[in-house]
Amino acid sequence: MSSAASRFGLPDTITACLFDLDGVLTQTATVHAAAWKQMFDEFLAAQAKQAGAAFVPFDPQHDYDQYVDGKPRLDGTRDFLASRHIDLPEGDETDAPDTPTIYGLSNRKNDLVLERIRTEGVQTYPGSVDYVRKVRDAGLKTAVVSSSANTLDVLETTGIADCFDARIDGVVAKERHLKGKPAPDTFLAGADAVGAQPDQAAVFEDALAGVAAGRAGNFGLVVGVDRVGQAAALREHGADVVVDDLSELLR
Repeated sequence: MSSAASRFGLPDTITACLFDLDGVLTQTATVHAAAWKQMFDEFLAAQAKQAGAAFVPFDPQHDYDQYVDGKPRLDGTRDFLASRHIDLPEGDETDAPDTPTIYGLSNRKNDLVLERIRTEGVQTYPGSVDYVRKVRDAGLKTAVVSSSANTLDVLETTGIADCFDARIDGVVAKERHLKGKPAPDTFLAGADAVGAQPDQAAVFEDALAGVAAGRAGNFGLVVGVDRVGQAAALREHGADVVVDDLSELLR
């Protein structure tokens, strides 16, 4: 197993690979960012008009990276609103998408994501998907660990569901009451699902919250995937290695 791991830029002790989905294997991070911006801008514009204040839109780079990227949907909504000192009632999961609650805004965001996936489809990063297939063919265990509740739909749409031995996503996290990234709980569950200890598993993440989760879990290696020019921030949050695409790790 050690020789297999070393062929993929991994320490000899690694027996399992835990992959985030959006931004690492699929190009859905841009879909999520656009949906977050549309949802928040609609809400912020209405709030500004009602209060007679200036409208300050959601920044698809700074606000997305700092407050929502890689996190469970509800946490992203709460954290961004907190950054603007906006306090909304929690509501519940049955809230309509136009309800001014945490759940209502989050439901609106999810509707927008699903609409964009249906109309625009989902593209993969071929080099990174090839890496996953080669890792699995070599005998290492693989798990997809994503905060998204739409993970299974995306895996099936892109035809890569067969790349993984286990799936820990937003649906599973809710069922098991797992804390979302930057807490390490979902990655720890992914390692456990494929029979690996944390120090035997490598984490592959593009989100700052996800990289921080990998570091918090004391995993054997944390690989940051830099799709948007934030290599330094990924290292600051705990990435041991930063690449533009997983294909760079092939030897």
